[in-house]
Amino acid sequence: MSCPINMKGFGPSPIPEEANWVQLKDIKQISGFSHGCGKCAPQQGTCKLTLNVKDGIIKEALVETIGCSGMTHSAAMAAEILPGKTLLEALNTDLVCDAINDAMKNIFLQLVYGRSQSAFSENGLAVGSALEDLGKTLSSNVGTIYSQDGKGTRYLNLAEGYITKEGLDENGEIIGYEYVSVGSLMKSLREGVDANEAIKKATKTYGRFNEAVSVIDPRREA
Repeated sequence: MSCPINMKGFGPSPIPEEANWVQLKDIKQISGFSHGCGKCAPQQGTCKLTLNVKDGIIKEALVETIGCSGMTHSAAMAAEILPGKTLLEALNTDLVCDAINDAMKNIFLQLVYGRSQSAFSENGLAVGSALEDLGKTLSSNVGTIYSQDGKGTRYLNLAEGYITKEGLDENGEIIGYEYVSVGSLMKSLREGVDANEAIKKATKTYGRFNEAVSVIDPRREA
């Protein structure tokens, strides 16, 4: 039985783009700020790719990778290649590393299905937003935590920065830590602050560190 309603005239379902509903028919209609994550074929590394797209053209790219040394070099190449390209050009450009290529495929899907961070932001996000997303000290946050049966958990790097000490309670459980904000440290050093003073200024604590029964160096006592 044929459908009594003519569906041909309706066109594609509209997607949200920068506070507008768009019936996407052309690559030039795509605008948005979004992220895509991918992994390499041996699954030894991963990439988070952030793009700011205006009228189908990549205006801004942020490439963050964790993995082999080749991946970091590929990230540098991708950052050189991506700005100025259309989404379709970027999708069909060899970004060298599997993880970056995979991230490009995933971010493409995010954008063409209207899953962007700027979907409901009027005029989208300004170029430069990807860098600002890292924070005032402009440093990617990579959490690194190691644990071992018997010895417990060792925080090495968290969102706040480089962990220098862990505070433990009477049960040996972590209740706080001391850390150095690497971004803040480098900012002070660039401004000419003495190194010892800069480290002191960038060193802070989190949680109930001051109530700790014992304090350990997570790297020396791993």
